[in-house]
Amino acid sequence: MRLLYVVQRYGDTIAGGAEQHCREMAERMARRGHHVEVATTCAKSYVDWANAYEPGESFVGGVLIHRFRVAAPRESTRFNELNRRLVRGRGSRPLFLQKEWMREQGPWSPDLVTWLERDAKRFDCVICFTYLYWTTWAALDALRGLVPLVLHPTVHDEPPLRLSLFDEVFHAPDAFALSAPEELDLIRSRFGFDPPCEVVGIGVEVGTAEPERFRAAYGLGAKPYLLYVGRIDEGKGALALVDFFVAYKERHPTDDLALVLVGDDLIQIPERDDIVVTGFVDYQTRDDALAGALALAQPSFFESFSMILTEAFAFARPALVQGKCEVLNGHAQRSNAAIPYDSYAEFESAVEMFRDDPALADAMGAAGRAYVEREYTWDAVLDRYEALLERTARLVKDDV
Repeated sequence: MRLLYVVQRYGDTIAGGAEQHCREMAERMARRGHHVEVATTCAKSYVDWANAYEPGESFVGGVLIHRFRVAAPRESTRFNELNRRLVRGRGSRPLFLQKEWMREQGPWSPDLVTWLERDAKRFDCVICFTYLYWTTWAALDALRGLVPLVLHPTVHDEPPLRLSLFDEVFHAPDAFALSAPEELDLIRSRFGFDPPCEVVGIGVEVGTAEPERFRAAYGLGAKPYLLYVGRIDEGKGALALVDFFVAYKERHPTDDLALVLVGDDLIQIPERDDIVVTGFVDYQTRDDALAGALALAQPSFFESFSMILTEAFAFARPALVQGKCEVLNGHAQRSNAAIPYDSYAEFESAVEMFRDDPALADAMGAAGRAYVEREYTWDAVLDRYEALLERTARLVKDDV
């Protein structure tokens, strides 16, 4: 098949979950023998969408990339004002203002849409990642009815989803590639229809790891540690996790447990001997950290899948997960490898269980590994995905 992916930013140094997911799918489908191209912007940062890459064509991981300039970076003051009114505030939300919000949300790249209108028909499927950004909204609007369209919505229950603008977005695709069953439940409840879809998931590839190498590099010695991986941001639940950890240590002063935060820090983190912040690390270092953790801590309220959770399971490590996130709760129930928590008391109890009974942590980790091997090997995921794309392309062409 000839496949075109449309995504807001793309590159091997971009750590965003949806962008990483898109790159994994594109490169792996190319390795399966499909012709794969990507249409994206020159942006690297989701904060301002400033042009960082050169426009034009290049190859990344065996995939042909078409990059188009962002016409104007996000103007934070203007966008924040619109966001407060339309997403956080109350009152009328006229459609023309929602469209202005979407343009300011970005990344706004009219040249990308012009190219799509000219070139998209040479593909069997055009596949968009993720529901929230201008590139997806504009691509679906421009190409609806012209080519088979598949959307990876990566959707979770968040304030922007309430905007009526997204009714257009979710009724435009011919099919949805979903990461978790909870995405389907949310689409049904929010938009009131049963979408043509497949719960494809995201594959996990287990590499080799040397936990002692990570321990030595960051001075952990033999200390047990909880591990957080991702953008260290209040919006990801990282601030609450730090607060809970500090409270736990105050109540358990003899426990030598540490908290390791892997990622770029965007919040003020207390300087303590038992909190280690590594900054951005390569995949091998991350894998070493996962393999040696007592448990992964995943405190995010908004997840459509959580790749880091299944990656921890793949290394046979259990997890503590945010109980208010339906997707994380779903993984916990299906895997028997994670403990959800809604409050500090539940967090403390879960940590105490792991500290008092390491065999329990290991048994839950083994259950997580079995869950991944059952549901999320790349072969299983790509077989489901390939069938969805082929079915969608065939049905749409038959209708035409």
